[in-house]
Amino acid sequence: MTTLISRKPPADRSQPNDYRTLAIMVGVFFIVGTVAGVLSVVMGGGVLDEANVLGAAAEDGTPLIRGALLVLVMGFPLAMVPVLLYPLFRRYNQILAMGAVIFRGVLEAVTYMALAGLMLITVGVGREYAAAGSPTDSNFDLWGTMLVEAMDWVEVLLAMVFSLGAMMLGWLFYRTEIIPRWLALWGFFGAILYFVAPLIVMFDIQNLELSLTTSIGWLLGPLAIQEMVFAVWLIVKGFEKEPLHELMR
Repeated sequence: MTTLISRKPPADRSQPNDYRTLAIMVGVFFIVGTVAGVLSVVMGGGVLDEANVLGAAAEDGTPLIRGALLVLVMGFPLAMVPVLLYPLFRRYNQILAMGAVIFRGVLEAVTYMALAGLMLITVGVGREYAAAGSPTDSNFDLWGTMLVEAMDWVEVLLAMVFSLGAMMLGWLFYRTEIIPRWLALWGFFGAILYFVAPLIVMFDIQNLELSLTTSIGWLLGPLAIQEMVFAVWLIVKGFEKEPLHELMR
């Protein structure tokens, strides 16, 4: 008996220009998300590096607010990518396509919102700290430490969710061949390396940061570069026509 999941979707009636537009949208979303992510660190991360985070947030919370907004600008376009690609990928494997939507879409968006929320909460607690006269011996120090630690752990969880979703997308691209297989495999294996990085951070006694600038940066780099190459490829060349035609039959 044919199940809902195994039933092949009806032939797609979309025009070639629709998929050209889709490819451009996906590429642009990747670039917007990546640029916003870099800017969120450059423009919003300085406060979190201060010894007295709440004091710095109380003095000027604008960088954190700006950083939180940029995190959302990063997160929402990136979370939309698997949603946009779902109608294509479900024609190959509906379960895997839905998995990409859940991990690279829903769960990733939730962690981005959690990270942005913690940044904004830090600004609010910093204002309360200033209103209390910036006491040196109080629970505010504990709050500051807890908020920074919470952000660090959310980033670790985000990296795990992100890389799992990237593996699914990489495999779907590889199997459907709507982008060159070398580019899809680059993303797939880059996602595996990326997944290792947060595991190292979780169990590392040296408290390494999840960053390209640390000794584990080489685990993050391949996927970061691949996503930009992938984005430019889609904008310039679009999807491979023959595999796309076969997928739509």
